[in-house]
Amino acid sequence: MSIRSITPADHPQLVALWRRTPGICLRPEDELAPFCAYLARNPGHSLLAEVDGQLAGCLLAGHDGRRGYLQHLVVDRPWRGRGLARALLDEALARLAAQGIGKSHVFVLRDAPQALAFWLAQAGWAAREDIQVFSTRSGA
Repeated sequence: MSIRSITPADHPQLVALWRRTPGICLRPEDELAPFCAYLARNPGHSLLAEVDGQLAGCLLAGHDGRRGYLQHLVVDRPWRGRGLARALLDEALARLAAQGIGKSHVFVLRDAPQALAFWLAQAGWAAREDIQVFSTRSGA
C-alpha cells in the first residue's frame, strides 16, 4: 500500500468511489472546480491510498489556520479491514500537525452506521455533545 497526495486528475475515480460508498453524501462542493480549489488551498493534505496501483481509499483534509477538517474518509470494500483508513488518518493528522494544526474535526452523517462505528472506535476522538452544526449557502 502506498499513500500519496490527491491531484485534480484523481477526481473522476474519487467521485466513482464516493458514489458507490454508503454514508458518503455528495454535494456541489464535490464537483471538479470546488474540489480543485480545495486541493489548491490545502496542498498536500488530501490523500489517496493505492494497492497494486489501484485506488483503495482516500481522505480529504484541510485547515482554516486553526483547526483541521476531514471529509470523505473512504476505503473501498475489497480493501477494508487492512488498516488503510487508520493509515490515511494518521498521515493526514501528521501533515496537519506539521502545519501547526493540533485539533481536527470530522463531520459524520447520523445515518452512516459504519462511519460512526469507525470514529467511535478511534482513540482520542470523541463525539461532541456541546455543539450543533448549522450550514448555509452564499446568497441564501
